Amino acid sequence: MRLALIVCAIAFVVTAAIGPGVIRYLQKMKFGQKILEIGPKWHMNKQNIPTMGGFMFIIGIIAAVAAGLVLTGEMDVSAIAMLGLAAAYGAVGLVDDYAKIKKKENAGLTARQKMVLQILVAAAFILVLFLQSDGLPTLWIPFTDIVISLPWPAYIIFAAFVIVGADNAVNLTDGIDGLAAGVTLPVAVFFAAVGVLTERMGVTVFAAALAGGLLGFLIYNFNPAKVFMGDTGSLFLGGAVAGLAFACDMPLILLPVGLIYIIETLSVILQVSYFKISGGKRLFKMAPIHHHFEMCGWGEKKIVMIFAGVTILMCILAYYGVVTPMQ
Repeated sequence: MRLALIVCAIAFVVTAAIGPGVIRYLQKMKFGQKILEIGPKWHMNKQNIPTMGGFMFIIGIIAAVAAGLVLTGEMDVSAIAMLGLAAAYGAVGLVDDYAKIKKKENAGLTARQKMVLQILVAAAFILVLFLQSDGLPTLWIPFTDIVISLPWPAYIIFAAFVIVGADNAVNLTDGIDGLAAGVTLPVAVFFAAVGVLTERMGVTVFAAALAGGLLGFLIYNFNPAKVFMGDTGSLFLGGAVAGLAFACDMPLILLPVGLIYIIETLSVILQVSYFKISGGKRLFKMAPIHHHFEMCGWGEKKIVMIFAGVTILMCILAYYGVVTPMQ
């Protein structure tokens, strides 16, 4: 627990300290957010607010993880693998953000290009899991003591689906000030607690660093935001969340702790599907669903607080589900 607090504090301090410098640099380089015309009209006042601000918490997290590994005197493979997965997805986001800025519109990589890159990154992470394994992979069913052994081919397909799905789900959640960071913060705290409980040092260090980095970032990203994380940040967060779930050997725990991510994704799938089936009708005023609530009159702070509150409750429930089978 002491290690987790130290690592969290380092990530927070580094992220908060470099924040103003990162924002000034992004402004100087004219890396501003481009707002879709089909979005909520009041979002147009966010045009040209610096994006790619995820760099500040990425730097803070890297510094904190490095410090944590030095403090423990161990080169933990799982911590490095999780950081590598998140950083690789952050690099995909960087390419996407740069493409948007170059085109001067809110459209970077095509869906196919992004998907191919995400699958390649997931494949590299799964290869690390395979090389570290000493037998068939297992799948724990949350809230039970049931563990299922899977053949590697089936597990590889499952893992790729979960990792890429989680990455895109977190990306979709990043749509209003502080939402992606505010929802992911309790998820990071949950995994840090699980890391302490199960004595997984790498998980503890990385999750604590993630929590500290997000706290520091929210100083500048909470409504009214001075900077956006961009795909650089949101895809990094998606990789981080997925990596933590697999490092804990409990990928299905993402179902409760990532409930908001899932709802956001389902709202888009349902909206698009219903639009095509009905010949142009919509289920929601706008998708992802946080925009629906905006158009119903909810303020951004209210949406963030409620979505983060739901996540906190689900994380508490999930932690109970982890502890109970161990008793």
